[in-house]
Order: sequence, then structure tokens, then C-alpha cells
Amino acid sequence: MDCLRSVYDSETNYSYEIILIDNNSHDESLEMIGREYPDVKLIANQENTGFARANNQGIEVASGRYVLLLNSDTVVRKDTLETMVSFMDGQPDLGASGCKIILPDGSLDKACKRGFPTPAASFYYAFGFSRLFPDRPRFNGYQLGYLDPDLDYPVDCLVGAFMLLRRETIEQVGGLDEDFFMYGEDLDWCYRIKEAGWGIYYYPQTSIVHLKGGSARRRPFKIVYEFHRAMILFHRKHYSKQYNSMINGAVYAGVGVKFLLSLLRNALTFPRTVPLPAQSLSSSGQAGSSTESNTEVRL
Repeated sequence: MDCLRSVYDSETNYSYEIILIDNNSHDESLEMIGREYPDVKLIANQENTGFARANNQGIEVASGRYVLLLNSDTVVRKDTLETMVSFMDGQPDLGASGCKIILPDGSLDKACKRGFPTPAASFYYAFGFSRLFPDRPRFNGYQLGYLDPDLDYPVDCLVGAFMLLRRETIEQVGGLDEDFFMYGEDLDWCYRIKEAGWGIYYYPQTSIVHLKGGSARRRPFKIVYEFHRAMILFHRKHYSKQYNSMINGAVYAGVGVKFLLSLLRNALTFPRTVPLPAQSLSSSGQAGSSTESNTEVRL
């Protein structure tokens, strides 16, 4: 509800519509949203279809010049939509852009600006070299920690929690790959967008808050599994043909070891209930989408 409220509180010269796809949630949120926000277009799925498929549903019915993927566990500033759409209007070569994303403790959500997870970049990230040498580009190819988060620049990848896309770009490259259930689909989309010749830009002149859960509590097996499965899918789809069998085998083995270590660490932490994505928010205006209940904003 905080996400919807913040979108409706936005100060923008653009019109927009909000499309919310509910992935079979079991609370009373849909009824509440229907009462308080009757203009929201609601699509209720009978099962949890995952992030990619739910957002694709919203994109299919969106009519704006832009589509915004926006997680339902986010809060946008009053100027966010206006700032980002105006920026995209002035950069016709860009296919997608993202703003600065702040976590509740005030730190940066590092996923908001990333490089592609090449085997080398993934290795340095997974085994802690990026943390040991935060200012060295060689060891920070994935999270780009050596780049100032308050400056704007082109990047390889954005995060699905907030991603503003041009309509023409989506029509050219297609929607999210539904083989990814809830992780990796944003990386894959950005890879295809850049392959098609479009630019991707990080623009921190505005920001949102991402109220994602902490990482120190136990997560359901499904979430841990899908996180690591997405790594395998991405590598197999985009990198396996570029490398020999030895490197590919090392990548798959590394993901397997990381998966087992994650399960072990998970078993040793306190349990908590973490719902799988149930909704997405999209908005579109002459621009957007989100997830937990999946929402889209078309602007």
C-alpha cells in the first residue's frame, strides 16, 4: 500500500496508469486496494506465476510510451517519475534507465547499477575479492563498487525493483524471459537490450527506498534454489558458447558449491516467513511495473 500511495502522491506532468498483477496472494490486500484505489487495473492469478510472467502480463495490457517495473516493496519520491521520464525523453538512444535505490538503513542497494556477471566478475564477487578490493575495477566488474553512486553513467544492468523502459525497446527485444522465475530475469533483459543496440543508464538524480527483507534470516528453499538456478540459466544462455568446457564446468561447480553453502548457512539461521513474489506494480503514462503483488506503472 505504501508503494501505491507514493505513486499517487507523485508530482508529474505525465499521465500514467497502474496495473497490478496478484500472484495468488492469500491476504485481503486485493480487496483493500480495490476499495482505496479503484483506478488500479487488477489482474488476479490463480497461482504464483513468478516475477517474469506476472510482469509480462502487465506489459501486454500497458499502453504508455514507457513501462516502469516497480517492486511493491518500494516507495518513490514525489519527483521520481517526472525526473526519470524527462531524462528518458531527452535520451532517445536509451532503452532503459534506473534511479538510485536506497535501503531502509540508508545504504545503497548495490543491485541498482551492475555489470554483467561474466565468469570472472562472478568469481571475484562470489569469493569476496570485490569486498577486499572495493576500489579496484578488476575485482568489481559486477557491483561496480568503484563507481560513485551519486554520479550518472551508462551501466550494463539495472534491477527489476525499478526499471524504466522505452516501449520501442520492449517491442524490439520482447518481454522478460519466463524461464527465470524470480531472479536473473532483469540481468537477462538488460543483456538483450544492449545486444539490440540500446543504451542502459544509471541516473541518481532521484531515488526510491527499497524495503527489502534482511539477509540474515532463514529463507525458504524455493528462494535459495531459484536464486542459484538463475545463475546457471544466465550463464548457459549468454556465456556457455563463449567459453570452453573447463570454464563452463568450473562455473556450474562454483554455483553448486555456493548453493550448498547457502543451504548450510540457511539451516543455521533463525527462521522467518519470506513470501514468494505475489504481486507486481507497473505504471504507464505517455510511461510502467512492481512485484510482491506485481504492479506496473505505464507513463
